[in-house]
Amino acid sequence: MSARIFLPFLLAGCCLFPTSQLMAQAGVEVDKPSALRKLVPAAELERQANLEYRQILREAQAKGALAPPDHPQLQRLRGIAARLIPHVGRFNRDAARWKWEVNLIGSKQINAFCMPGGKIAFYTGLVDGLKLSDDEIAVVMGHEMAHALREHARSRIAKAQLTQLGAGLLGSFIGDGRYAEAFRFGGNLLTLKFSRDDETEADIIGLDLAARGGYDPRAGISLWQKMQRASQGGGIPWFSSHPSGENRIEEIQAQLPKVMPLYEAARAGQPR
Repeated sequence: MSARIFLPFLLAGCCLFPTSQLMAQAGVEVDKPSALRKLVPAAELERQANLEYRQILREAQAKGALAPPDHPQLQRLRGIAARLIPHVGRFNRDAARWKWEVNLIGSKQINAFCMPGGKIAFYTGLVDGLKLSDDEIAVVMGHEMAHALREHARSRIAKAQLTQLGAGLLGSFIGDGRYAEAFRFGGNLLTLKFSRDDETEADIIGLDLAARGGYDPRAGISLWQKMQRASQGGGIPWFSSHPSGENRIEEIQAQLPKVMPLYEAARAGQPR
């Protein structure tokens, strides 16, 4: 399949990030908007991601694994997303125009992802297998959305392309509009890993989104405790690509004083 990008994890568009102070307080280095990202055009990345997302859904449907619109768990996921999406503009001005989608795939995989343009999928192995509460789902969803909003994958792809192709060669590809050739540098982005700073940033923004949506950010602690227990058997894609441990929980705990007021305010404004 020519011109194909396999993007099972967290790719995104253009950013507007107003929480530099929070990041600094968390000890995370905040990069200025990078010209490097321009080497990977956001529009093309979103287009390719949408094609990949459609293929994933087609393959799931062919296996009878794609949840229908009236599936209770899918409706639950979409309801949670509906409360988080209104707040994405705080972190990415373009995200407000994305055509957000949420789908549920029947699989034992403990996994979830968000592609460019707001294409989200959860696997039943994560939702049902770990018996996640709404609050825990919101934390996972917020984390995945945050990677997309902050263009973490776009930056990683650009850096990898420069390493493997060279700046001059990549520039010629982009200049001629031959994006697909540049994107084929690795063949498969399933193993794409983010830096510790990327993960911490996604945690912070994810907690913020969950709290603003009226979901308890303290669920981040119970979520990672469940993930730690489940990971003891190994073979968990989502967990293996997201650094974990007690330090992860400690970092979340450190953010709670900042996000709990957002949660309390959101709850106060919601009908009982």
